[in-house]
Amino acid sequence: MTQKTTQTQLIRQEITLFWFRRDLRLYDNAGLYHALKENKNVLPLFIFDTTILKTLPQDDKRVVFIHKTLSEIKKQLRDLNTDILVEYGNPVEVFKKISERLKIKSVYTNHDYEPQALVRDQQVMSYLKTKSIDFKTYKDQTIFEKDEIKTDAGKPYTVYTPYKKKWLSLVNQFYLKSYPVDLYEMNYLHLKKIDLSQLGFKSELLTLPEIGFQDLNIKFPGASLSKKVLESYSTLRDYPGEEQGTTKLGLHLRFGTVSVRELAREGQKHSDIWLSELIWRDFFMQILWHYPHVEKSSFRPQYENINWRYDLAEFERWKLGQTGYPLVDAGMRELNKTGHMHNRVRMVVASFLTKHLLHHWLHGERYFAEKLLDYDLSANNGNWQWAAGTGCDAAPYFRVFNPESQLEKFDPKFIYVKKWVPEYGTFSQLKPMVDHTFARNRALTEFKKGLS
Repeated sequence: MTQKTTQTQLIRQEITLFWFRRDLRLYDNAGLYHALKENKNVLPLFIFDTTILKTLPQDDKRVVFIHKTLSEIKKQLRDLNTDILVEYGNPVEVFKKISERLKIKSVYTNHDYEPQALVRDQQVMSYLKTKSIDFKTYKDQTIFEKDEIKTDAGKPYTVYTPYKKKWLSLVNQFYLKSYPVDLYEMNYLHLKKIDLSQLGFKSELLTLPEIGFQDLNIKFPGASLSKKVLESYSTLRDYPGEEQGTTKLGLHLRFGTVSVRELAREGQKHSDIWLSELIWRDFFMQILWHYPHVEKSSFRPQYENINWRYDLAEFERWKLGQTGYPLVDAGMRELNKTGHMHNRVRMVVASFLTKHLLHHWLHGERYFAEKLLDYDLSANNGNWQWAAGTGCDAAPYFRVFNPESQLEKFDPKFIYVKKWVPEYGTFSQLKPMVDHTFARNRALTEFKKGLS
């Protein structure tokens, strides 16, 4: 049999693609489940999207995490006598390339709610339609999405507490059950049926240098959920010095290496407070879905009238953890070094930038977008606007966190601060860059003026 004949037979083999995005796991995956249940010859696909990658630095830790996860998925799939196709480029161009070399029946994937992702999916769907290829998407990264939770008047909730109450009243086993992907593993495309390398596809995973990134040696938080951590979560979660105070699953939730359904079931069993954090996540995703303007401007438009300051030198001191307020500085240094920051500290550093320095929340939100391993547009945006007082479920604008009293209350033994600010308590410790009382009064004055 000639190579040309072999390639012709390969092209005639009808294929269904499952497109991984922020759902990087082979178990309890809604879109993957439906793809395998409804089709044979399912070939998983991941695209290193150059539209996104070109905006990132070469040492971006999140790209390393994705690459590491794909390597694990590839190994798991090869153990099942199948594989994953990993491509690099603009998604529409990648689908054009694949459709020229393979006979694609349909493409399955899971919903993504961010504005840029919606544009991307529309472009991909439009191209696939020209080739008569079905494009099917499913809910996977949330428990409730879009219009599934509405007020009695049929409108989206814009305040968290009543949203949470409705969420809890509606949730049941139907929404929390796992998708048994393993029942249909026989429907993956088997390697013996097709040799992708004969069609110009790379059989081995692209290396990080091949896509323009550094191969960093990083230890990422594990994906396991500790029952002990959940049971003590309500009492320890606000103390950044407590190593076992939080689950550290934000990174895994962001990229879908864990199942939100499984986590919600564990929350129901062991921690109502932790479950509330997952509900916040759903809440902010539906806010972004219904009010996409929040990506770049305040949910409450009148807050754009505030005379926000911008001082580059001040902003640099905040970014580098050189404000003279130990808890703020510890948080920023932890972020810059590890890509992580404790949630209580996130609130304090966000309040400091938006209230003490009167910088628009978007500057801080964008910096977090660059640095956070678990960066998620909807949650990060929602929490920054909460801290600034500009959001849908905003803290009152006159609530201004005092970084010193927050330190005394939540890091009383200075465990966290001394870890990240070793000069704390020495002559080398920086003086506060702005007086708290002065800054608070200035913020209250400007907010009142802007909102009058």
